[in-house]
Amino acid sequence: MSYRKIIAGPLMAVAVYLFLGNITDAGEMASRMAGVAVLMAVWWLTEAVPMAVTALVPVIFFPLLGILDSKQTSMQYMDPIIFLFIGGFIIAYGIEKWMLHERIALKILMKVGSRPANILMGVMITTFLISMWISNTATVMMLYASVMAIISRIENNSNGNPQLHGITVSLLLGLAYAASIGGMTTLVGTPTNMIFYRAYNEQYPHEGGVNFLSWFLTAFPISLILLVFTFLLLRYLFIKSNVSIGLDKSFFRNSYTALGRTSYEEKTVGIIFFLTALLWFTRADIEVAGMKFRGWSSLFGAPDYISDGVVAVAMALLLFFIPSKQNRGESLLVWRDISKLPFDIILLFGGGFALAKGMETSGLSSWLASNLGFASGMNTVVFIILMCALVTLISEFASNVACIQLMLPILVSLQKEMEISPLLLMIPATLAASLGFMLPVATAPNTIVFGSRMLRANDMMRAGFWVDLAGIIVIALMSVLEL
Repeated sequence: MSYRKIIAGPLMAVAVYLFLGNITDAGEMASRMAGVAVLMAVWWLTEAVPMAVTALVPVIFFPLLGILDSKQTSMQYMDPIIFLFIGGFIIAYGIEKWMLHERIALKILMKVGSRPANILMGVMITTFLISMWISNTATVMMLYASVMAIISRIENNSNGNPQLHGITVSLLLGLAYAASIGGMTTLVGTPTNMIFYRAYNEQYPHEGGVNFLSWFLTAFPISLILLVFTFLLLRYLFIKSNVSIGLDKSFFRNSYTALGRTSYEEKTVGIIFFLTALLWFTRADIEVAGMKFRGWSSLFGAPDYISDGVVAVAMALLLFFIPSKQNRGESLLVWRDISKLPFDIILLFGGGFALAKGMETSGLSSWLASNLGFASGMNTVVFIILMCALVTLISEFASNVACIQLMLPILVSLQKEMEISPLLLMIPATLAASLGFMLPVATAPNTIVFGSRMLRANDMMRAGFWVDLAGIIVIALMSVLEL
């Protein structure tokens, strides 16, 4: 624990409060809120204390400073989006418990072949597909053992050949990068997407335009382009075309055979996972080629009451009612299986939601809008590229969750000044927060693969720089074209 970092937060908060209160026209309440926001920003970005601890700051200071009462503040920590996150995680635990993810991974690797580039492709496709539905960190943790088994086999056949070590580097980076890229694709893929979803619905309740399907249609092309670019880059940097690894398809086939026949539990969890995705995609009305298709939620009296979180929790609860054949007397999931729910992330959600609510209620958002007029005269594409670059840079050194929690309220203020679609600012920033491929500390997937001690920081920086740059450009240009 660094007491200098801890003290820096309150000192900067007081300085900002005094500056805004005495020198500008921000107003007393907005100045107080700015102080709280700076305190949280400093502690989040420096990680002076655990991030979940910082997320609880509004519970104390909002009532004390008269920004929000205790009830309004506490409500932000039980937002419906949080239950979407919880339900998704519970389903992920079911997939992990019954090893469905490993069967999927080995099946793909059996199909792609045993050439180094093909193995890299198989690892990245598998990771990408799974991380669309399961958190990036959980995906990497689930597939890490399988990838390390492949690496171990390659290293044993290397005889000191440095070219084979390049394959090791590419597989580890491919695993980490594909997880982050796949997380962009769906609303449940990464916490930042759900933070955006809640912020947008809170600020623009009557705008519409965002649901599970619409996000997927916007984000999937972007993430797919970035996945292909990343694969080609890693292949170019680390895999020599003429290298042989002494590994054939039988390795993957034997590993798959060792899993045995697909169990009743795997099939059942797989069906629930498929049905959950189907219900997410078809909940809201869909318009394709000028034709409108009614979503299934319209069958109920109040379709607006049914959110993606309702679907996630309902399907997750099924896992606690369907009996298991292998574990007699138990269901597919029991409570101890989900005891590792990431409550720190849940608190982070709440802290960010409270921060956004406080900025709106105190008038700080309005004050920011009136003082950011310079952005209204800037070319929209240039501004979005610069914004994505800034978000990516912050995400390299700080949590992407903390980054987007701090950025979204500011972007809401900017949107009002620039008079453009809020999605044109909020979606690119949210996607850019999932970048951050250069440093081991940038994302949890980066940290996990770097912990293998088979990577050099220079390897990650060399590849990550180009992936970051490509991500910024692709996100900005595709967002302008699509939105």
